[in-house]
Amino acid sequence: MARAMYDYTKSVLNKVSFDVNLFCIELKKALTRLLPHEIVELKIWLNVLIEKKPQLNQCLIYLKS
Repeated sequence: MARAMYDYTKSVLNKVSFDVNLFCIELKKALTRLLPHEIVELKIWLNVLIEKKPQLNQCLIYLKS
């Protein structure tokens, strides 16, 4: 079940990556729902996504808090 939430989160973030504000909102929600080890995996996935879409870089501030 927990893995399903991680996969769902990646799917949602990928779909909203066209809009930085929406992406940041969904990222904040994801960080409240995922387990700590899934957040680590999400950070790795986000780094790859941000290489392709650098405008999303500003949302990384939510990962540091």
